[in-house]
Amino acid sequence: MKLSKRLDIKPGPDETIDALLDGRLKVIQSREGYRFSVDALFLTDFVTVRAGDFLIDLGTGCGVIPLLLLLTTPLHHAVGIEIQPELACQASSNIMLNRLLGKMNILRADIRHPPLSPGTADVVTCNPPYRKPNTGRINPNASRAIARHEILVSLEDILATARYLLKAKGRFTTIYSAERLIDLLSQARRFNLEPKRLQVIYPDMKSSAKLVLVETVLEGNPGLEILPPILGQGKYAITAPA
Repeated sequence: MKLSKRLDIKPGPDETIDALLDGRLKVIQSREGYRFSVDALFLTDFVTVRAGDFLIDLGTGCGVIPLLLLLTTPLHHAVGIEIQPELACQASSNIMLNRLLGKMNILRADIRHPPLSPGTADVVTCNPPYRKPNTGRINPNASRAIARHEILVSLEDILATARYLLKAKGRFTTIYSAERLIDLLSQARRFNLEPKRLQVIYPDMKSSAKLVLVETVLEGNPGLEILPPILGQGKYAITAPA
């Protein structure tokens, strides 16, 4: 089958198909289970991608982050790692749906033990669970719980894997809870991932920060650039009609 032909990929009865980039990207995701949020879009906008880069997305879900980057940056190839069978299947379907079979692969695997050689990636991304396992309400939906709480993987696990997969001077980029920023920065340095860029996300001008975007460089030199803040949903805010 020629890749130029549209593949007959359709969502299942418990799935939806959603359009991004003015319809250029179509994404199948669960109707009731885990669905990507604006956090993934913030991360996609923040990550640095250079021509020819090879990217690995940890816990890729339906694959939205690498899919968006393949359509909006000079990214050469992407691999998404996902342990949950339903999400890995959706990500594979989304590759075919968007005719990116030669540009992206999905590996169903535990990100703590990636089936890849060390030092293979120019960029590693991750939209990780923000909450420790015994804090807050655990969502009764398993896929949502795994996405929000450190049930299957911890921050330390993610950083260790990023360190393993990155080339020297490669970049690890993530979005994380603002109240755990110190945990992220201090543990990143333990794995020789030097924080280089940071952007804070606030709900509004009167509220404390909720999220942070952080880019680190393996074996990078000290020096942190703090970018202007993002308010609310930034450019993704929906304006009500007059």
